[in-house]
Amino acid sequence: MHLDAFAIIWEVLDVWTGLEERRVANAVEITDATFETEVVQSDKPVLVDFWAPWCAPCRTVGAVLDQLSGERDDLKIVKINIDDNQDQALKHSVLVLPTVVLYVGGEVVGKLQGGVPPTAIARLLQEHLPADEPAASEAEPALAAEEATH
Repeated sequence: MHLDAFAIIWEVLDVWTGLEERRVANAVEITDATFETEVVQSDKPVLVDFWAPWCAPCRTVGAVLDQLSGERDDLKIVKINIDDNQDQALKHSVLVLPTVVLYVGGEVVGKLQGGVPPTAIARLLQEHLPADEPAASEAEPALAAEEATH
């Protein structure tokens, strides 16, 4: 019965704060042969993760990008294994792993190298893909209600 009380409290807090379960999807695996179609010709901005299976920081950044791919419908996230696809790695001068490259309209607009924190990825996206501001009532329900009373 004690656990049920916590479950009820969590459910109330979840509804009150507007928390939702995070959707996790996997970034799409691409190759040298599909790079042009999947990245350069994409109608959405594309975040490309250059990685290798033996690279430990690649797994960390990859997990962040997989999480992000489930949260952003306005962004396509792909990954390319440089061990199997060296042409694109050479073309983009990938010397450090992981390397994350942001394409908008088929052009490179930003690049991150190494095991960067999620905040660096967020800054890159915010700089080049400013998200629409959520309505105050969606972002902060309690704050919006407070402002309405004043």
